[in-house]
Amino acid sequence: MSDNSSPSVARPGQERYVAQIDEQGLGAVDAVADESAPASMWGEAWKQLRRRPIFWVSALLIAAVVALSLVPGLFVSADPTFCELKHSFGDPAPGHPFGFNRQGCDIYARTVYGARASVTVGVLTTLLVLVLGVVVGALAGFFGGWADALLARITDVFFAVPFVLAAIVVMQMFKGRSSILTVVLVLAVFGWPQIARITRGAVMSVKNEDFVTAARSLGSGRFAILARHVLPNAAAPIIVTATVQLGSFIVAEATLSFLGIGLPPTVVSWGADIAAAKDALRDNISVLWYPGGALALTVLGFIMMGDAVRDALDPKARK
Repeated sequence: MSDNSSPSVARPGQERYVAQIDEQGLGAVDAVADESAPASMWGEAWKQLRRRPIFWVSALLIAAVVALSLVPGLFVSADPTFCELKHSFGDPAPGHPFGFNRQGCDIYARTVYGARASVTVGVLTTLLVLVLGVVVGALAGFFGGWADALLARITDVFFAVPFVLAAIVVMQMFKGRSSILTVVLVLAVFGWPQIARITRGAVMSVKNEDFVTAARSLGSGRFAILARHVLPNAAAPIIVTATVQLGSFIVAEATLSFLGIGLPPTVVSWGADIAAAKDALRDNISVLWYPGGALALTVLGFIMMGDAVRDALDPKARK
């Protein structure tokens, strides 16, 4: 009579088969665990961005403009400020693929070097706007009460002022004495309210989360909680808004330079070249086409990047 409690003896080859089953089972369990492990918000956003052609197109445009701004000498050898009237409205020639403008300046060289001023103004203005807007919006949204009421009313006052119109009026005071820093400061003074309002709303939606309550119960100070826990989790809409606004600031700089109250004449700017080309459209439309096209592609790149990042960070879009 057999003993059921006695251990069974494996047949030859069965031990190896069982080992393979165990290894495959453990591997399957590990694979399921890895696939089911939740990714971070930024990890999910990157997965979404990689699948979108609009992200790669905008990234390529932005990378090209940044390269032109940082190292224009790699793309052109001509001096953008060297002009000869004998080349006025000259046709494209070797080394001068875009031809010449009314003053005999190389259009290609001025288009390449014009990226530096526009991108510099856009980036510096965006950074300054982020500092002002995030500070005001974070304090108003996190502390609430009288601080929220006071800062929100100040934001509303600046929000009620038309952005470009206010910049034009203020820049008239510096006509003939303006610089890149002047343009950046004026644009930042009237451009921060939108970031402040977005930051305030994002902070108010995050400050009541469980991890903030846990940090408060552990004895963390208010400013520590705001800097370490609230702002990092409220950064998504702020980044999206800042990306789109960067393109808007580039357009604003071009508008001021077009009106002759932006960057000084010594600085090569797309807006100034467009202003100089408006009277020569019947003679040679290319003098307007190239700087205007470069400006349009640059702004389009930043706007498309903002749209792609917004869709990637939107939970509803991911679902």
